[in-house]
Amino acid sequence: MPNRKRPQVIVTRKLPDLVETRMCELFETRLNIDDRPMTQPELVAAMREADVIVPTISDRIDAALIEQAGDRLKLIANYGNGVDNIDVAAASKRGITVTNTPNVLNEDTADMTMALILAVPRRLVDGARVLMGDGKWPGWSPTWMLGHRIHGKRLGIVGMGRIGTAVARRAKAFGLSIHYHNRHRVSPQTEDALEATYWESLDQMLARMDIVSVNCPSTPATFHLLSARRLELMQPGAFIVNTARGEIIDEDALIRLISSGKISGAGLDVFEHEPAVNKKLLKLANQGKVVILPHMGSATIEGRIDMGEKVIINIRVFADGDRPPDRVLPSLI
Repeated sequence: MPNRKRPQVIVTRKLPDLVETRMCELFETRLNIDDRPMTQPELVAAMREADVIVPTISDRIDAALIEQAGDRLKLIANYGNGVDNIDVAAASKRGITVTNTPNVLNEDTADMTMALILAVPRRLVDGARVLMGDGKWPGWSPTWMLGHRIHGKRLGIVGMGRIGTAVARRAKAFGLSIHYHNRHRVSPQTEDALEATYWESLDQMLARMDIVSVNCPSTPATFHLLSARRLELMQPGAFIVNTARGEIIDEDALIRLISSGKISGAGLDVFEHEPAVNKKLLKLANQGKVVILPHMGSATIEGRIDMGEKVIINIRVFADGDRPPDRVLPSLI
């Protein structure tokens, strides 16, 4: 591929106009103008025709699909930070490089996480629903629409990477006490700045928190990391927020525990069987027990353009015969 002046690039979903325009200037680019998710046969055809394919998290690039890739395909330039939609090991065995778009969505996702941390205990969606229904509001009352204060509460962050740390900075400013569980302890300087408490045991942390925020990546090791057993450790008055990946939480167990009052509520931007949303979750949302959003955590125009620029840089560097800056290795997952 390095000898090809303009690589054939196939993009699986519609991207911001600025990104698509730049791609068309630099590469032989096939766009998805209709923004319709590709079918499996269409993905197979794209993998056979392209030098580079640019998938998103909605595209499942598994081992079976990679096995059908053509000899021309040398780069999967994922439009997204997470690569749980791609079998990186299978790609590596075929000599196909995988890249992602790290470090451009941290602040956007942290903003959305903080929004859910506020929205669930303070019943913001419940309040909005009152006015968006028939518009009838009985007026202020001392005991009406009561939520819970977050100032002074304990926030347990599961996954203290870049996003988790960004969440912690915001939460500290709101007066929350920062606690975290991570594969590795963060630096003493970061702990001191956030006044954060490290828990080696996730179980012990979960049992003591008022709010839990899930911010770890989706890997085989984190599938159902918050299992039924672990969710049952949480206090009855606790809330849980997830802006990472739906499969990190046992969704059926979460629904059961919220329905029975053993967990107070949840704010979810992701779902275990996305894009399908469990009907029981919809029922809980209508009851005001959960706030659900359609995977909007990174949905800013600035973030989407930054992601596209990362993809373009990775393709250009790879096409020039050099190692792309955001290469993902199987050993790092």
